Amino acid sequence: MMSNVFSTFDPATSMSTSTNWISSIFVLTAIPSMYWIIPSRYNMMMKILYSKIHVEFKAILGTENWGFTIMFVSLFMLILLNNTVGLLPYVFTSSSHLVFTLSLALPVWISIMLFGWINHTQHMFAHLVPEGTPPMLMPFMVCIETISNLTRPISLSVRLMANMVAGHLFLCMLGNFIMNATSTLFSVSMLVELFLMVYETAVALIQAYVFSMLSALYTKEVTYENT
Repeated sequence: MMSNVFSTFDPATSMSTSTNWISSIFVLTAIPSMYWIIPSRYNMMMKILYSKIHVEFKAILGTENWGFTIMFVSLFMLILLNNTVGLLPYVFTSSSHLVFTLSLALPVWISIMLFGWINHTQHMFAHLVPEGTPPMLMPFMVCIETISNLTRPISLSVRLMANMVAGHLFLCMLGNFIMNATSTLFSVSMLVELFLMVYETAVALIQAYVFSMLSALYTKEVTYENT
């Protein structure tokens, strides 16, 4: 029994060599994309998922920005695989750490901002003042919009991290309770644990979708003139 339920999120579990972060790239080597010559069920399922997500991004960004859709599909799959692999027992959940989520959110946000300010400078300045704003409120709206843009990568990363930590924390606490539960409560606790596992699988999918979709919406604001 663990003395501290938060110890499952500690990446430094070894004083010599810690291999916890390998879980972030383990799935890329353990599950190759072309495992069979004839497409397997796994390949067909992944292709269906790719096509569905790609359609969602094309509806937001438009057919002209197909390069962005490929990037966000890859981002979605990377987050989804890390979230789902972290549900396996004794596997380190890298997406529950701010250093991992920020390393995804910051490059995406910085690249979007650089692309917008370099290619559509006038549009970016106009975006700071919503249409129909009274002249007296324009300085305040510029400050509010600037703060809103600066907090976007933080909100993206914290949202993903908090949801993954909360779910894993519930699973960990319930697992500790099951170890000391009586025979009467054992079956009920196992049913609750199974329900939480299914729920966390759905959360892993939803959070990957939310992260990539919000990034696509931020990109749409920058590439609005091209769509």
